[in-house]
Amino acid sequence: MATLELPGLAATASAAHSRLRLLCVLFFFSGFPALIYQLTWQRSLFRIFGVNTESVTIVVTAFMVGLGLGSLAGGWVSRRSGVKPLLLLGAIELVTAAFGLISLTLFDAVSQRVSDLPLFALAAINLLLVIVPTLLMGATLPILVSHLVKTSGRIGNAVGTLYFVNTLGAGVACLVCAVFIFPFLGMQAAVRIAAAINVAVGVGAIVAHVMQRDTREAVAVASLWPAQPPVLSLPFVLLLAMLGGFISLSYEIFLFRMVSYATGSSSLAFALTLSAFLVGIAGGARSAAAACDRLNANEAMWQAAKDLILGNIFGALFLPVLASFAWTDRAVAGLAIPLVYLVARQWGALLPYLSQFGIAADNRAGMQTALLYFANIVGCATGAVLTGFVLTDWLGAHAIAALLLAGGTLCALLLIAALRSTPRERLRRGGLAVAALAAGIVAIVLLAPRVYENLQAKGVAAHAFAQIVENHSGVITVDTEGKVYGNGMYDGRFSTSLRNDTNGIVRAYALSLLHPAPRHVLMIGLAAGSWAQVIANNPSVQSVTIVEINRGYLELIALHDEVSSLLRNPKVRIVTDDGRRWLTHHPEQHFDAILADVTFHFRANATNVLSTEFLEMIKGHLSPGGIYFYNTTMSRRVQRTGCLAFGYGARFENQMVVSQTPIDWDYARWRNVLEHYAIDGKATLDPDSAVDRATLDALVRNHQRGGAMVEECPQLLAATAGRVPVTDDNMGTEWRYYLNLE
Repeated sequence: MATLELPGLAATASAAHSRLRLLCVLFFFSGFPALIYQLTWQRSLFRIFGVNTESVTIVVTAFMVGLGLGSLAGGWVSRRSGVKPLLLLGAIELVTAAFGLISLTLFDAVSQRVSDLPLFALAAINLLLVIVPTLLMGATLPILVSHLVKTSGRIGNAVGTLYFVNTLGAGVACLVCAVFIFPFLGMQAAVRIAAAINVAVGVGAIVAHVMQRDTREAVAVASLWPAQPPVLSLPFVLLLAMLGGFISLSYEIFLFRMVSYATGSSSLAFALTLSAFLVGIAGGARSAAAACDRLNANEAMWQAAKDLILGNIFGALFLPVLASFAWTDRAVAGLAIPLVYLVARQWGALLPYLSQFGIAADNRAGMQTALLYFANIVGCATGAVLTGFVLTDWLGAHAIAALLLAGGTLCALLLIAALRSTPRERLRRGGLAVAALAAGIVAIVLLAPRVYENLQAKGVAAHAFAQIVENHSGVITVDTEGKVYGNGMYDGRFSTSLRNDTNGIVRAYALSLLHPAPRHVLMIGLAAGSWAQVIANNPSVQSVTIVEINRGYLELIALHDEVSSLLRNPKVRIVTDDGRRWLTHHPEQHFDAILADVTFHFRANATNVLSTEFLEMIKGHLSPGGIYFYNTTMSRRVQRTGCLAFGYGARFENQMVVSQTPIDWDYARWRNVLEHYAIDGKATLDPDSAVDRATLDALVRNHQRGGAMVEECPQLLAATAGRVPVTDDNMGTEWRYYLNLE
């Protein structure tokens, strides 16, 4: 057999290295639009199908299923002879760009036709909506791995290198979305930018295919590498890949859940957490790629086990760090994010290691990589469903953290058991893994007993919360003063008192000031139930429909006498759903008044109930003369949006009241209702009491039109000239608030 001369070999090796660099550059930028699409499409689909956990789980799982099926398709393609990987990559990028440009329009068109379908049908539709682009995205890794193995002969290095550059591109794109694209440009611009990058990568890949030299010499160079045969069976590494995917995705859910609580559910917290996690996965993949070249199989397997043990140590530190440094206020996220990176880095190394241990560097590499990636995706999807939707209902933060440590220990022990060493040595190394598990659980229990309390108090809490409800919808806490917090942000009090109004409850009592006969009322959001209790006891109200996304509030309301009767009131119907989705599903429902004591305008997904599009939806559910009365949390941009969307309106304290007809401000009617208001048969105010009469006088006087408490739309619009209305596309202040742009 002819051999290559050394000078020719060196030149060929240099050319192969240049091709590898080009491939890495292309695959890095391929990860960029993939993440932009994921964030934008998820946002769009959440708006259509709701942001309750069921919908979130469906959307995320649909993405994963598409990627997994795409990897199998890519593995099948990689086995075909004559496959041109760069040409195929170029075609995939161009087709993805074409879909991206029409995606948001397509999603909106489909949503208008499927709003009334049951949950399983919506799951299928979600998958169909994203199946084309996710299939294409998922197919690229096994195809390119097959190509790279043929030119390098190193499977672990190939998987690790490609996984590194693509995931790093996604992590960087996440930050770019958070600090530039979403705050300044919005969703439509985001998909156009992603499509433009797709086109650039696609054209670049096609040009590279046309210009590159014959790769036969590169294959000859690859034959000089000492290929290591698989040391583990493929079923064993598939099982580990699945378990690793489950734990890794569960960690992502858990870590984000805690960072979100620490920051009050900000969109920026999600972006930072996801970016850190992706960059960590990328760093781990790069480290594993290098180790697979440097170490023999047994050494690499022990290194993989050590990485998982180290991942357990970082995971065990997470809750104690949050609890101990809560005094830094929201800067505690700056300490949490590096730990997110470190946890993800250890788990990101697992997939390249498993490819090295279980896949042969031959013409089956692409298909077997596809199977490995698919197993990992199945584990991730299972983690999204089981952890995000089930375990969070059964277990609290401490128990989930301990369970993840146990899962990490199991993976490490499986690798240690497969080591080619003496039983005594395997026992010693297994003992290290178990010792790390034990130490981690002790640290979580002893160093973070009041992590939620400390995060809420921004320091060391003197006592535990009165109640904590943890479920798949989030974390609700109640302090000893009766203040309610939803996912770390103030959500009201268990108080309906007008005598000592610490709850701003006068706004709920003001319904009779704004509407002469509010017989049928819809409330979006329940929270502490105080607003609902006041509205349900309004003498004019005949029925109250309440849509609340988190049933945990019902558990708390049942424990507090001031509001517990709400759950037994025959006027009241409580529905667990996303408010926007419920309105979409019930176009026939109309109300005299719709009330929404919604969350702070800058929290994640707040735009969904503050945008121009949502206000248009509200119009379709108002009876003639009906009003919409909702919380703006003093955002002038939100207030302006309300005035522009409706013909009539005003700011009432921090609320907006808007209508398509003139609002019937009647202070005499309001005073009369307040004088006779009773909750559970007990008078709210006593007209015979001088103190209560003074309270009543002050309420009516302070809320006169033209005063500080009431600002009508003509004056408000003049004062807010130049502010851009909130739309679904620009996402309001969610991304701009934390960048000090609002």
